[in-house]
Amino acid sequence: MVKIGLLGCGTIGSGVVELLAKEACHRNGLSIEKILVRNKDKHNNKPYGSKLTNRFEDILKSDIDIVVEVMGGIDPAYFYVKQSLLKGRHVVTANKDLIAKFGNELQKIARQNGVRLLFEASVGGGIPIIKPLSECLAVNSISEVKGIVNGTTNFILSRMANSGMTYEAALKEAQQCGYAEANPEADVMGFDAARKLAILSSIAYRSNVDYEDIYIEGINNISADDISIAKYLGCSIKLLALSRRTEKGIMARVAPVLLRNTNPLAGVADVYNAIIVKGDAVGDVLFFGQGAGKLPTASAVVGDIFDIVRHSLGNRCQVSSYEEEAPTAKVDMEGCSSDFFIRIKPRSRVEAMDKIAGLFERFEFVFPDRSKLQRPVDPDQIVFIAYDISEGDIDKRIKSLKATTSVDNVLSILRIEREDQ
Repeated sequence: MVKIGLLGCGTIGSGVVELLAKEACHRNGLSIEKILVRNKDKHNNKPYGSKLTNRFEDILKSDIDIVVEVMGGIDPAYFYVKQSLLKGRHVVTANKDLIAKFGNELQKIARQNGVRLLFEASVGGGIPIIKPLSECLAVNSISEVKGIVNGTTNFILSRMANSGMTYEAALKEAQQCGYAEANPEADVMGFDAARKLAILSSIAYRSNVDYEDIYIEGINNISADDISIAKYLGCSIKLLALSRRTEKGIMARVAPVLLRNTNPLAGVADVYNAIIVKGDAVGDVLFFGQGAGKLPTASAVVGDIFDIVRHSLGNRCQVSSYEEEAPTAKVDMEGCSSDFFIRIKPRSRVEAMDKIAGLFERFEFVFPDRSKLQRPVDPDQIVFIAYDISEGDIDKRIKSLKATTSVDNVLSILRIEREDQ
């Protein structure tokens, strides 16, 4: 019998309990022995009530084989996972915050103690991506990872695009549907996606990518005008997590971008996630599915449990999804360029257009046919696309644009994902 200790029994934890109750799990000899919760009274009417404890010591002192952490956050999850590994317990976690910040350290502890730390559910919910990236595609030299990895922001942008909603209205609906937290900052500001990108990039490039080095923009400034004009241009706006191997290191960013509707990621709607990995042998590989939710995420957790049961228990191994003693990656935006979608509110339309022509060598003004727009937009604004501008140079040009007396405000600056990249 393989004995499991469960840390946390909220949405994901209860999903793990539900899936482990299935016949297939019994055939594999899996049994939950202890469940750590903060308040046992909230769970006493559940079938697993007799397994509850509010003492972590009860997990460590018992003969648990696998510790499953689904509490979320850093404190006390970091302490619990670290102590479990030091005591020679395999660990499965769905905690993206923990892995993004302490993954390299915890993997090292796991190796030193001959156990495994698996975290498939930390990125993409029920989408298999960690194991394919670290094992199935291991022979490839990965040059790029990009995708939609946050379901909350994708739902908000989808509702704005499909219904003409404002950002504020779409966010409120996401909260009412349970897709967004009361404080949605981690999602809408891009922090959640950056942590997931750090995990994927660390595996893909065999380097330790610190999520704090990733350039981040959120979707909180996306307006209905941006959505409407993007649709007119044949594009969708998505919060794109992107990392790319460059001559100078790794470029990594999370930001809203315009994707041509021919791009496979443009059609990913609502809370779904999709990730594209580019390898030198396989080319582009697309992973798609439900990026969050009780059972999809629990499915990934239980899949990791099965992996440990089949390949590790009884034959302690030292397999790691991170490279041993992997170097710290140099992560920045230096040397990268993009096309930019820019909207401004002018004081003097003619003078502002002249200023744009003097600042940008390659650009194109956009004059939308108002009859073909999803919703009316401010007719006095100026919209243009600037081509092939370096990341370091765009800030200087925008600063110069803001400084001119002919421009009242720069309303939007959004990257356009080029098909040749």
